[in-house]
Amino acid sequence: MTQKKNGEKEKREIEKSGIRNKIKNAGAVFAAIMTIVSATACGLPFQDDLSSAEDAQPPERADTGFVLTGPDSFDSADTAILTGRDEKENTLTFLNLDLGRRYTLSVNGTTRLYDKYGNGLSMEQFRIGDIVDVTFLKSQKHLTTMQLSASAWSYTDVSRYELNVARSQVTIGENIYELTENTQYLSGDKAIEIMDLNPSDVLSFQGIDTDVLTVRVDKGHGYLRLVNDENFVGGWIEIGQTQIQKITEDMLLTVPEGSYEVNISNKGGGGVKTVVINRNEETCLDIGDLEIPEPQYGMVLFSLNPSDTKLYIDGEPADTSEPVSLEYGLHQLIAKADGYHSITQYIRVGQASAGIDIVLDALEEGETESTSSSETTSTQTATGYYKIYVDAPENVEIYLDGNYIGISPCSFKKTAGSHTITLRKTGYVTRSYTVQIDEEEKDLTLSFADMVPTEGTVVNTTSANTSSANTSSANTSSSNTSSQE
Repeated sequence: MTQKKNGEKEKREIEKSGIRNKIKNAGAVFAAIMTIVSATACGLPFQDDLSSAEDAQPPERADTGFVLTGPDSFDSADTAILTGRDEKENTLTFLNLDLGRRYTLSVNGTTRLYDKYGNGLSMEQFRIGDIVDVTFLKSQKHLTTMQLSASAWSYTDVSRYELNVARSQVTIGENIYELTENTQYLSGDKAIEIMDLNPSDVLSFQGIDTDVLTVRVDKGHGYLRLVNDENFVGGWIEIGQTQIQKITEDMLLTVPEGSYEVNISNKGGGGVKTVVINRNEETCLDIGDLEIPEPQYGMVLFSLNPSDTKLYIDGEPADTSEPVSLEYGLHQLIAKADGYHSITQYIRVGQASAGIDIVLDALEEGETESTSSSETTSTQTATGYYKIYVDAPENVEIYLDGNYIGISPCSFKKTAGSHTITLRKTGYVTRSYTVQIDEEEKDLTLSFADMVPTEGTVVNTTSANTSSANTSSANTSSSNTSSQE
């Protein structure tokens, strides 16, 4: 009996213990749930708090002056002309087109360079004078991107153009463009003046709309002097296909740079020599070894249409009613008639008899006769007895269209038209200028910039004479009538 009671008591104790454990576990779960609910409740504001959060303003930011920049960062953009490059300082200089002001920006490995189509370029593929679109950080004076401007046009290797400084215009083909105060003139990457350009130069042009912003000399000019030419004065010199001119004493010819065959002729004699002309350099050609045989003559019969055409041979009127006796060699012909285009051409006489037909083209209604550059040189008429005076710089050799005039100050007869005036002095860089002489019946005085010494020449600067040029009567211009590339 006692054993049975003890068993029942143990059973009840076990049951109580299980109940207590269940209650304890349930309490722990409840406490955990309440903790979660409490934590969640703490994270949710009341409705009033939500309203105040929506109305609250963001905190004010203080300007510390610090800007976080990256490779693409920029705060300014511009279309400009690339005018300078300093490889040592890693900087580029640009000319702003609106204000005409220059500014300099640094470049580094993060600067990106493109052509006008967005393709990548290297720095070496950009040239001074290029028109570019740039972005940059003005605050740090750093160039972000540089791209050849898509709004810019360009002409290269142009040999057919007319440059008129008086009107600030250049004609390329049939198009007329304006020269501006921002226009850059370059020989290679070196800045020059507009008066340094010569009609024989081959040029490149860049611009936007109708404005020319860069003029670059692609192929410049040098100078040719004949040595021991006494037997050929009065004869002719042919320089490649570029020019033909009568030989005068001490002449100095302006010639496009390049290699040429030079044909010298006089009284049936002469010969051909090869010469190389370098930019801005003087080349001497010795023709003392060329011989002149006994004069030989040929009879030339001219047929002219219209019949009243006037013919000039070597500048002198010719009677074409019968064959004309001409010395062997080169001769210049100029044919003129009212209502017709005049022509200038050259013939070479080398046989006993020959016949030449000359036919002039009639002018169209309302059309006026124009004088070509080759005719102008040979048939200009002097405007009275008025003179051109060259007074500066002093003690310099002066040449007019390749012909020696004298030592400045000097003068020569005023002749309307376009002329090339060349200045030469030992120890100095030879310079040539193209001037447009007007038809006004008055004297004209020209003054040019002081000459620049050649490298290694020591100059006494106290002897330099500076004079201002009379630009009201002399208009500088450059024209070239060869074919456009």
